[in-house]
Amino acid sequence: MEPTDPAGGRIRKIIHLDMDAFFASVEQRDHPELRDKPVAVGYGRERGVVAAASYEARKFGVRSAMPSVTALRKCPELIFTPPRFEVYKMVSRQIRAIFAQFTPLIEPLSLDEAYLDVTDFLQGETTATETAQSIRTLIRRETGLTASAGVSYNKFLAKLASDRNKPDGLCVITPKQGPAFVENLPVAKFHGVGPATAEKMRRLGIETGRDLKTCPLEFLQENFGKAGPYYYAVARGVDERPVRPDRERKSLGAERTYLEDLVTFEQAAAALPAIIDKVWRAGEIARIYGRTLTLKVKYSDFRQVTRSRTDVAPIATVAEFERRALALLAPLFPTERGVRLLGLTLSGFGPTARQGEAQLSFELLGQGSNVSDGPRR
Repeated sequence: MEPTDPAGGRIRKIIHLDMDAFFASVEQRDHPELRDKPVAVGYGRERGVVAAASYEARKFGVRSAMPSVTALRKCPELIFTPPRFEVYKMVSRQIRAIFAQFTPLIEPLSLDEAYLDVTDFLQGETTATETAQSIRTLIRRETGLTASAGVSYNKFLAKLASDRNKPDGLCVITPKQGPAFVENLPVAKFHGVGPATAEKMRRLGIETGRDLKTCPLEFLQENFGKAGPYYYAVARGVDERPVRPDRERKSLGAERTYLEDLVTFEQAAAALPAIIDKVWRAGEIARIYGRTLTLKVKYSDFRQVTRSRTDVAPIATVAEFERRALALLAPLFPTERGVRLLGLTLSGFGPTARQGEAQLSFELLGQGSNVSDGPRR
């Protein structure tokens, strides 16, 4: 009889692979003069945003999605280098090819991380831990970069494990260790719990996995809606989500930060086509077309607003895309605050999207990052 996980089913063997400071590490690899120095990938020293930071920069508190001026205050010696997305995509394809040597069950999350299910693809007596180590060794040999890996019996714990010993680390959480590991973890560290949710949990007296485990399912559903059952399960070390190699893309976006504030509607409208072009070209490459368009505006005081519109049919032409974007933008003017950032996101993809062809990652198509508001690692 096969052993079972805490959910009562067959034990799965899941690996979460995460490249270490991916963009910044590629730049340090390709430019020896940047090695062992604090590096930020991003545009500009005054009005830009940090897309990625090296570990040397992180020691000073520099993080992705941080305004450049803030990063420089924390680390005056910070070196900015512009992003090279084509290079990052090329390296990402190398890494995916290494994954494919071990299992076909690969769920990419972005250019630099993925889940792998190796339950049925372990070779000989090789364990999932040995497989993860072999993958990390190949990545270092073929790309000159390091990766961290988490190994566990579900996706939730594998992702937590990969963050445990970064950089260049490996962590294993067994079925016996899983529930206790979760109990001792602050909920702010849970994947799927953002800053706002963590603060709401704190107000409700939930600060650790142990606190979360004491909450009845009905209480979690009442306070957190559809996410309630997920929190109830992971508090017990249970996550039944499978690794999905054909994971459908949910959104596609780009944004741009400007060196000078946009103060009139005419200026903002003139800035939109460059963003529209990036999103539209990316959508055509992936053959996905959205019904929902979301506009993101960040003002000079860093306050942010979003406006969305959903139509019955997907946006069919770039001209229609521009018309809808301008319709969302116009009501925000006139404004007393200058605009420092504009972003556009398509979602609600229609039947014209070809399933399985949305694997290309377009995170960070724009000047900073995509429209996700939360910083990465």
